[in-house]
Amino acid sequence: MRNLLKITTLSVVASSAIYAGGYKIPETSTNSVALSGANIAHVRGADAAYDNPANMIFMDDKNHMEAGLMYIGTSATNFQGNVGGSGPYDINAEEQSFIVPSLHYVSEKLGDADARVGLSIVVPGGLVREWNDQPAKSTAEKFGLEVIEVNPTAAFSLGKKVSVALGFRIVHSSGEVKSSSPSTASREMTGESTDYGYNLALAYKPNDAIDIGVTFRSRVDMSLSGNAKLDIGSARVYDGGASLDVPLPAALNVGLAYTFTTNTTVEAVYEKTYWSAYDALDFNYQSSISPILVPSFDDPLERNWKDTNTYRLGLTQKLDTLRIMAGAVYDETPTPEDTLGFESPGSNSISFSLGARYEMSDSIEVGLGALYSMKEDRTVNNANINGAFTNSNVLLVSAGLGYKF
Repeated sequence: MRNLLKITTLSVVASSAIYAGGYKIPETSTNSVALSGANIAHVRGADAAYDNPANMIFMDDKNHMEAGLMYIGTSATNFQGNVGGSGPYDINAEEQSFIVPSLHYVSEKLGDADARVGLSIVVPGGLVREWNDQPAKSTAEKFGLEVIEVNPTAAFSLGKKVSVALGFRIVHSSGEVKSSSPSTASREMTGESTDYGYNLALAYKPNDAIDIGVTFRSRVDMSLSGNAKLDIGSARVYDGGASLDVPLPAALNVGLAYTFTTNTTVEAVYEKTYWSAYDALDFNYQSSISPILVPSFDDPLERNWKDTNTYRLGLTQKLDTLRIMAGAVYDETPTPEDTLGFESPGSNSISFSLGARYEMSDSIEVGLGALYSMKEDRTVNNANINGAFTNSNVLLVSAGLGYKF
C-alpha cells in the first residue's frame, strides 16, 4: 500500500483552491468523471462498489473489476490585492498536475445468497497548492498530504426491488507542511495516520425505468502525528513531536434516474457535504515552542466552514457496444469570507463533463472521461485580505479498463 500511496501527492487544507467545494474529490472512476459525479442511482459498473454498493445486487451475476488512472491539472490561481495592510500584490500559485489511481471490484453472487461484496481503493480528497511568493507563503508555502482509502463493502437484497449495503472506510494519510514568514521564521512538519469510518447505501428500483439511490459516507477525522522543525533564521528552536487534525467530512447523496425507451438515462443527484466539521486549523506541539513563533505557528486558525449543497446532472446514451456520457455540476464553496486565506481561497464552481465506454468484447470494456471545472472569481475583504482570487480552473481526464469474468 505504501508504494501506491506514493503515486500521488494531495493536500487537505490547501485544496479548496483546486476543485469542488473544499478538498473532497467525489469523482473516483471514469464513469463518475464522465457523468460529473451523477453516478449514484443508475451505477452498474465495478465502481458501484464505491459510488453506491447497494446497486451491486442489480448487476450481472459475474465478477466485475475496473482499474483507472485520472490526470488532474490545475491552473495558476492569481491573487491581486492587499494583505495585512501592505501591497498591492500580484502573485500566482504554482500550476500542478497529478496522476490518481483507482481500483474497483464487485464479486459475483455469494452462493445461493442474494448478496455480494465489493472493494474500492481510491483517492477520496484533496490536492496540493503551493505559493512561492510572499505574503502567501507565510501560511501556504506547501500543504501536502498523501491519501488513499480502502473501502470494502457488502450488499444484501431485501426483495426484487430494494437492496442495502454497508462498508468500512480505511483512510491512510501521510503529510508535509511548509511555511515561512518574511521575518525568516519557518516551519516544516511531517506526519501520518490511519483512520476509520463507515458508509451506508440504499438502492430502490420500482420498475425497469426508474432507479433511486441514497448513500451516506461518514466523517473521518484524519489525525496526523509526526515531527515538526521550527527555525528562526539559521537557528533551530524546535525539533520534536507535532500533530494536526483535519476532517474528511460526511456526505449524503440522493440520486434519481430515469431510463427512456431509447436507452437514454438521465440522472439527477443532490449532495450534502457536512463541512461544518472543519471549524479550526490547529497545530499541536509536544512541548512548548518559542513565544516569538506562537502567533504564526501555534495560534489556532478559525475556519468555521459551512455545510454545502451540490447539484449534479448526468446523461447516458447506450448504443450497441458504445455508451456516451455527459454531465454538469454546480458546487458551493464551504469557505466563508471572514476566514478565507491563501491556504483555502474557495469559491463556487460549475463543471461540465463528457466521456464514453466501448465494449471490446463480452469481457473487456475501455472508457475515457473528461471534466472541466471553472471556479468563480472571488473578491475578498476580511481582516487580513482585501483583493481578488481568479483563474482557479481544473481539468480531470480519466481512463479505465474494465473486465468481467
